[in-house]
Amino acid sequence: MYPTDLTVAAVVEHEGKYLLVEEHAMGCRVFTQPGGHIETDETPEEAVIRETLEETGCTVECQDLIGIYLWIHPQTRQQFLRLVYAAHFIACDETLRLDDGILERRWMTLQDLEDRKPVLRSPAVLRCVHDYIAGHRQSDALLTGMLPLQQNVHRILATADLV
Repeated sequence: MYPTDLTVAAVVEHEGKYLLVEEHAMGCRVFTQPGGHIETDETPEEAVIRETLEETGCTVECQDLIGIYLWIHPQTRQQFLRLVYAAHFIACDETLRLDDGILERRWMTLQDLEDRKPVLRSPAVLRCVHDYIAGHRQSDALLTGMLPLQQNVHRILATADLV
């Protein structure tokens, strides 16, 4: 059994479109929200801001926690636990080099995402956008008692929505 992979992701909406990255994963080109792992001594909110900048060249302000999502890869059974935040778009620097593995930054409408369902990295990509649109938000206090998060993955799992 693999350990649970704890990550953050950002839902960034700007002018009716959502910020995504196109990348290679599991041998395929896929689309997902900008995000990644939380570094030592970094808050999830700081990780969202850093990962979004590294993967897209875009500066964002982290806002509310939309939700916590658990996805289990159907073939490998690897568990992915995503803390997903709404983030406010500030600006994009087209000259910044994107993280290794990122093919490009993409802005997509909800319909674009729906049309690309088979090539989304996981079902959590679309689910958290739907939750964002529906106004789902979690209390800031939800994760407070679970710090440091990397040492409390089992407690976070208990609050996650399975996708």
